[in-house]
Amino acid sequence: MANILITGCSSGIGLATAQLLKQEGHRVFASARKEDDVKMLEAQGFETFLVDVTQHETIDVALEKITLLTQGKLDVVFNNAGFGQPGAVEDLSVQTLKEQFETNVFGLHYLTTQAIKIMRKQGFGKIIQHSSVLGIIALKFRGAYNASKYAIEGLNDTLRQELLGTNITITTINTGPVSSQFRANALKKFKENIAIEGSAFEAVYQKELKERLESNKESTPFTLTAQQAAKTVLKIVNTHKPKPRYYITKATHLLGFFKRMLSTTLLDKLLNKI
Repeated sequence: MANILITGCSSGIGLATAQLLKQEGHRVFASARKEDDVKMLEAQGFETFLVDVTQHETIDVALEKITLLTQGKLDVVFNNAGFGQPGAVEDLSVQTLKEQFETNVFGLHYLTTQAIKIMRKQGFGKIIQHSSVLGIIALKFRGAYNASKYAIEGLNDTLRQELLGTNITITTINTGPVSSQFRANALKKFKENIAIEGSAFEAVYQKELKERLESNKESTPFTLTAQQAAKTVLKIVNTHKPKPRYYITKATHLLGFFKRMLSTTLLDKLLNKI
């Protein structure tokens, strides 16, 4: 049985992973940033914490309580919390970009560094970082999210080298399209932070992007359920020596292949059609 902390368990992959790992006999500390979601997790029998990764003190409190409950042991951290900010790069304010990074990068980084301190002391540990296919390739109107995931890739690639020989592993999971509340949350951020009227992309926003975000239909090919994605995390937890990277969904495998094989110019033309 492993002691596991997961962030962003309100829905989607975070919730599905917490449920699967608990079902498989692991001790799961499931966290969320809203009180209502914490209560929902408690009702499902989880040991829960209120963790807003942009508020670093909430991470400190959770880690302190977890190590007290486990006699200092923290086997696995799954950095799952994150969101997507849609909009063309030229329509992103600096503040909006900062907000994207506060959750997806800086929050992840803070939890990672604090977990490493615990894992160095105990002599082992696994940190699973939720990146994306958009940490491998970039798609238009996703610039803030693309940039945040590319940043995670850079941190992970560096950490793996710096942690060689420590028995602490850094594993990156690159998810493609997965059924979740991601689109609904992205729509909210789009409406909050992007000025549609007067944008050079106003027509595109109205006709394509906004309609797609508001649609309840899953039109993206190769979409997996959150439960299917959670099985990869379970595999990592149960593997003695996990691989440094796992692709999740056929779309990730396909686009990752194109990134390796095509010239930048050809890849740009292909991706621009998506």
